[in-house]
Amino acid sequence: MDEDTHYNKVEDVVGSHVEDAVTFWAQNISRNKDIMKIGCSLSEVCPNANSVFGNFDLKKIYGGLFSEDKCWYRCKILKIISDEKCLVRYIDYGNTEILNRSDIVEIPLDLQFSSVAKKYRLWGLQIPSGQEVTQFDQGRTFLGSLIFEKEIKMRIKTTNQDGTVIAQAEYGTVDIGEEVAKKGFAEKCKLPSSTNISEEKKTDPGQLVLRNLKGPTPLWGQRSNQSTFSRPKGRLNGRQTLDLKDENDAGNHVPFSKECLAIGDFNLGSNVSLAKIKQDQKLIEENEKLKTEKEVLLKSYKALESKVEQTAQELQQEKATVMDLTKHLKSTLKTHVGTRMKNLAAKIERLKEIRRVNISVRLGNDLSDAIQVLDEERFTTPVSLNELEIIWAEYNLAQEKIKSCQNVNEGNILIARRNEVQQKLCTAVEVFILEVDELPLNKRLETLQDLSTSLEAVYGQASEETNSEEVLKKFYNWKCDKKEEFTSVRSETEVSLQRLVAWFQSTLKAFDLSVEESLTSEDTIDNIDEILEKTESSVCKELEISLIEQGDADKEIILNTYSQVLQKIHSEERLIATVQSKYKNSIEFKKQIIECLNKSPSLDHLLSIKKTLKSLKARLRWKLVEKNNLEESDDHDGSEIEKIKQEITQLRNSVFQEIYREREEYEKLNNLVQKWLPELPLLHPEIGLLKYMNSGGLLTMSLERDLLDAEPMKELSSKRPLVCSEVNGKIILLKGYSVDVDTEASVIQRAAAYHRAWREAKEESGLLPLIFLFLCKSDPMAYLMVPYYPRANLGSIQASMPLTLEEALKVMKGVAQGLHTLHKADIIHGSLHQNNVFALNREQGIVGDFDFTKSVSQRTSVNMMVGDLSLIAPEVKMGKPASPSSDLYAYGCILLWLSVQNQEFETNEDGIPKVDQFRLGDNVKSLLCSLIYCRSSMTAEQVLNAECFLLPKGKSTPNPEKDIKYTQHKEEEELKLENLDKYKEKTRSGEANFD
Repeated sequence: MDEDTHYNKVEDVVGSHVEDAVTFWAQNISRNKDIMKIGCSLSEVCPNANSVFGNFDLKKIYGGLFSEDKCWYRCKILKIISDEKCLVRYIDYGNTEILNRSDIVEIPLDLQFSSVAKKYRLWGLQIPSGQEVTQFDQGRTFLGSLIFEKEIKMRIKTTNQDGTVIAQAEYGTVDIGEEVAKKGFAEKCKLPSSTNISEEKKTDPGQLVLRNLKGPTPLWGQRSNQSTFSRPKGRLNGRQTLDLKDENDAGNHVPFSKECLAIGDFNLGSNVSLAKIKQDQKLIEENEKLKTEKEVLLKSYKALESKVEQTAQELQQEKATVMDLTKHLKSTLKTHVGTRMKNLAAKIERLKEIRRVNISVRLGNDLSDAIQVLDEERFTTPVSLNELEIIWAEYNLAQEKIKSCQNVNEGNILIARRNEVQQKLCTAVEVFILEVDELPLNKRLETLQDLSTSLEAVYGQASEETNSEEVLKKFYNWKCDKKEEFTSVRSETEVSLQRLVAWFQSTLKAFDLSVEESLTSEDTIDNIDEILEKTESSVCKELEISLIEQGDADKEIILNTYSQVLQKIHSEERLIATVQSKYKNSIEFKKQIIECLNKSPSLDHLLSIKKTLKSLKARLRWKLVEKNNLEESDDHDGSEIEKIKQEITQLRNSVFQEIYREREEYEKLNNLVQKWLPELPLLHPEIGLLKYMNSGGLLTMSLERDLLDAEPMKELSSKRPLVCSEVNGKIILLKGYSVDVDTEASVIQRAAAYHRAWREAKEESGLLPLIFLFLCKSDPMAYLMVPYYPRANLGSIQASMPLTLEEALKVMKGVAQGLHTLHKADIIHGSLHQNNVFALNREQGIVGDFDFTKSVSQRTSVNMMVGDLSLIAPEVKMGKPASPSSDLYAYGCILLWLSVQNQEFETNEDGIPKVDQFRLGDNVKSLLCSLIYCRSSMTAEQVLNAECFLLPKGKSTPNPEKDIKYTQHKEEEELKLENLDKYKEKTRSGEANFD
């Protein structure tokens, strides 16, 4: 409650609405003209105003159509009850009402001002707690008799925060608050102090609204006129009176004007007795009661009148319907017999068509036939197949034991045992082949495929079902019941039709004048109605069960049975496919084992190649010494040296040709070991077959460092020795790794895993191929031979002539393919950076190999950078192990680096770059965000299928300027290579020794 500066200020008001025994609304007498203007304006504006669309504004003033006098008043929305109804308060009077949405309209801004009526509360009084509804309504009625439409003086004490004025009300010499308290409708409360006014106890506003709506509405609570101040008033004996019509219309009273209140009954100077007030109150209550009874009777009368009128209309409609039905019956009776016989003939014709159509699908006859085919001609597993499987498993176990054996004596025992099992296997294979040759597998398979195709065409997709026996049993029971029902109905139809035919035959005699035999009408005609009724019933019943759609239960039985039949078909097809596969393998085994037994593997060719290689390498070394001696002599002949160089080149090419032939022989022996002779590495350790197999075919023992004409690559040898050489016209690179006894095996193992991954797809793998791996005999070094792509790594390309975005996407798609190949082989690269990714011809991207002497954790411990951006994934920096996800992070950073060229990177506190700072295509940006921020569910295969890599078909638009720049750049590179060759030539001529 706020402090009021107008303490004890007096206002003359007229009561307009009562809420409870201490709360009421009143209008200041000075606002009489305002009420008249508002009423006139609303009556002109509201009928043509717009309805309210959308949501109501609880702070806005609207125009509302009062339900009792159908006049417009200003109102505010208190509560939205539903989409069509709202609770409103008429702000110029204070009463509330529930209105339909259609009875509320928008009003102009000039009518959007504060309310005329104010809310008052009697000072020092409050409603007793726990007051009953009846007493509450009586208190409200009593206060209304004291203040409604009477000029009263209000001595203002204070004003609440909600605008309620706390005041002392006086009517003449009567203290209205004292009268209400005497009646017990209110109780006195603690009066607020002048300095600190406490807030009075408030009743629940929702409860007051509920009581106002549901309680009996007193006469003083309604208004039938547009404005209580503006309605025309008649005069009687010089005093203002109420029109009789107004007095009866909703019990509304019209407040007197200020001039009239100064005289007559409402003279403030006169003393109004309490008896007079009580008498007025009693009259008001009786009038309200009579009015209520009148309204109830009027509603009952109107309801009865409406019901009588509705009944009369219904009776009239029923009468018209009966008349129409009578006319229809009269017209149809004339043609009844003909129409009935015609309809029956049409139904019988329809029944003939249905019987001609095969209804096997409805009864599942096709499924029954399929089950019969599956049961009678069912293909079973050949007896010899089980025996063959057992012996084959025993044979494979014997082979595995030989493969894992490391002792020659023990190996000989295992080989002898394997040979015995091999003989048994050959016999079992022979028996199995003979048995299968006698079986009509192809014919049976064709039958099953035709059966499956025909059923799928009828029933479509099959569902999963497990309990096959229960399903088939249920299907047979259902089929028997349906068949019995069909048979019974058909039999009944045929019997009834035979009776009808017999009746027609006997009736011919009754109408044939030439027949002398006398027949009575009872014998021939009287039973025709019964016969027709029975025939129509039978025909209709058969039509109904033939045409009605199958129920859900019937469909479920048929579809479950169909699913079981398909499962049996597919099971038998798989069995036949297994037998055919075993038959094919047995034929191949028989063929190869005969060749293997008749012709034992020979190592002579491999040993011959090794011998040739030894001779060629000796000659090559001699020629190299001879060349060095000539070059060091003072009077050397240039033509003689050139001739020796050509011989050296030819010898070196011959050595590599023999090494490739040696690899082919090793590969043949490797196949024999894998299939038939796992004992070869054990029996012939001198050929080094086991080392070849363990290295995946990468390791060669015939290649040595001094056989190559190698030049040191100083600019690339920061981490390990790198030399460049030429083999068969191609430049290769030798990577030197320092190894010892412990690291040699791990280097071979890692290189072999990488090589096997590349060999699965080769050129399509996206990986840098490994040509050879060999060990140095004189030094603890392992050398890896790889192709040399001069200035083809991304670091060199971006420093000289950066890739365009289109070129970068082509290259990075190949890099993604390389990562996919590695990850599919469970290999984590861990060392992906711009100098280890190559762009061949500026369009084919491949991933370079990594340091095979280091583990994954060792490789990822090196802080690799691209520009100012770290390629180490955040989780790796935090100590977590490297994963395919960390490879994809490095990949995403390189792709970002290629996409933004030389722009500076902004990173967050974890060092992760902010992709949004760059203007990139939506597809590229989406991929980068997935790679850098959301890698947990990202794979290299998904990267390959990213939209930015789905390049449109057709040739791209040529760029002449770009082609010219690329051509110039290529010419510059060729010139550099030519200068490099000249430098190497000069270096060779100045060397004293060849190391």
